Amino acid sequence: QFESSGMRAFLSELKPSEFENLSAANALYRPGPMGQIPVYIKNKLNPDKVTYLHPKLEPILNVTYGCMVYQEQVMQIARDIGGFTMGRSDSLRRAMGKKKMDVMLKERQNFIYGRKAENGEPAIAGAINNGVDEKTANEIYDLMVEFAKYAFPKAHSVAYAALAYETAWLKTYYPVEFMAALISSIMGSSGTVSLYIRECKRLGIEILPPDINESRDKFTVENNKIRFGLAAVKNVGTNVIQEIVKAREKKGKFISFADFCTKVDPIVLNKRQVESLIKCGAFDSLKVKRSQLMAIYEKTIDSVLAQKKKNIEGQFSLFDSMEAHIQVADELPDLPEYHEKAILSMEKEMMGVYLSGHPLSEYESLLEKLATTNTSEISEIRDAGEATVLYDGSRVVLGGIIIKKQNKITKNNNMMAFITLEDLYGTVEGIIFPKIYDECKDILYEDNIVLVEGAIDASEEDSPKLIVNKVTELKKEPSREPVQNKPQGKPQNKLYIKVRDLESYKNIKKDLFYCICSHRGQDPVIIYNEKDRTNMVLPDKYRVNIEDKILIQDLKVLLGEENIAVKNRC
Repeated sequence: QFESSGMRAFLSELKPSEFENLSAANALYRPGPMGQIPVYIKNKLNPDKVTYLHPKLEPILNVTYGCMVYQEQVMQIARDIGGFTMGRSDSLRRAMGKKKMDVMLKERQNFIYGRKAENGEPAIAGAINNGVDEKTANEIYDLMVEFAKYAFPKAHSVAYAALAYETAWLKTYYPVEFMAALISSIMGSSGTVSLYIRECKRLGIEILPPDINESRDKFTVENNKIRFGLAAVKNVGTNVIQEIVKAREKKGKFISFADFCTKVDPIVLNKRQVESLIKCGAFDSLKVKRSQLMAIYEKTIDSVLAQKKKNIEGQFSLFDSMEAHIQVADELPDLPEYHEKAILSMEKEMMGVYLSGHPLSEYESLLEKLATTNTSEISEIRDAGEATVLYDGSRVVLGGIIIKKQNKITKNNNMMAFITLEDLYGTVEGIIFPKIYDECKDILYEDNIVLVEGAIDASEEDSPKLIVNKVTELKKEPSREPVQNKPQGKPQNKLYIKVRDLESYKNIKKDLFYCICSHRGQDPVIIYNEKDRTNMVLPDKYRVNIEDKILIQDLKVLLGEENIAVKNRC
């Protein structure tokens, strides 16, 4: 619930001090009620300045600082002010949510003026009879209509908030155990596994590779580190994992590849599974090269099976232990190990993630300077809605490795391409139309590392895509001057950008963030909403270099000189 960048930024501004704040945050961080987030933050931080249309609203809305957040609040207003019954208030909520205008018009009259008992239905007191004047009653009803469209059930919001708080507590005090369990729960999704492995790296938690002598089916904690689970390895099923664990616990740890083939029941172990275990590095702890095992594994398995067959036929029937007569030392050819690129490719194929390294590792600092976003932030767009910095049509710069490319001929007999770009967080599909394709076709090939500029397309039901406008090869040397860190001791500045209201902010958001992302640096950016008198601090990803004169000039042209201010950090 709270892991998206937009929600983290919201909570950072909100500074939750009680559980109710988390529940309200869940209900507000959705398309529709997001417009209330600045007001909710402002009122939460300044509770003495909260105002209500009528005193009767205070006991209903004080828990959410004067904002209408939950469906239950809409219903309670209908009961306490309009005099509705429990059933009628629920019917009103449903009518408002489905925009049934005829019902809403009829119930407006009942809410304001009341109604006498008739046809067996109870009387409705009405707001006026309950001490609310007609003008205020209409304003209250209008507010109910507006927020009933998006209001969230409090029961759901509280349940989600409780779960989020519990998992946050576990992550804080038991980070290794929590992350091991979390990754185990989503082993079928390689993209999410990759994202959480990156999170482990950020937390300083080491991920140990799969190991036939240590790994179990799921991710486990080992010496305050996380051991990769065998169930996340392609082609390795539950039965063979159970047999591997059973064999090493009963007969001792495996001392060689031949010893492994001897101790594990051949009925559940096949060559395809063994190949997957070799490729993912599960035998590396035996001090053998993957290239050596790939050269002998089929021959070794056949030899062990043949020897076991002879034993079964009675040639060693006088002995208690048949395995003692099977050679356990590996006959390894003198071969060089695969180069790093091939090993990483194998790991990606078998585990869905790069574990011993990443093709982009040496480009990581460069990507931080040049890229304006990553695939994780792009994937959040559909769920985060208006609160995320990115949205449908956002212009972005993204760096990554091309892992898949598919050419296609258009109706006009021109060539275009679809690519899958992978960065350190996940993947995104890019669409390259003929004109752009002609300009960059020579560098569009699998395994090439590129910098892509384009616009996000989140208009379809599928995952967001990237409409590519430009592709360049990513070189280890930056193509432009990196932003220099400010000397220690020098006061840091803040860039304040003033907007009239939330609607004005939405109108200039697209151009504003394109400008910001073109001048990245170390200075924080703060959006000041003049109408609500609230500040919104943009995530660190969108800090700028205030000393860049072109940035300030562009912002003044876009927003007006009076709406741009630079202030020293206190």
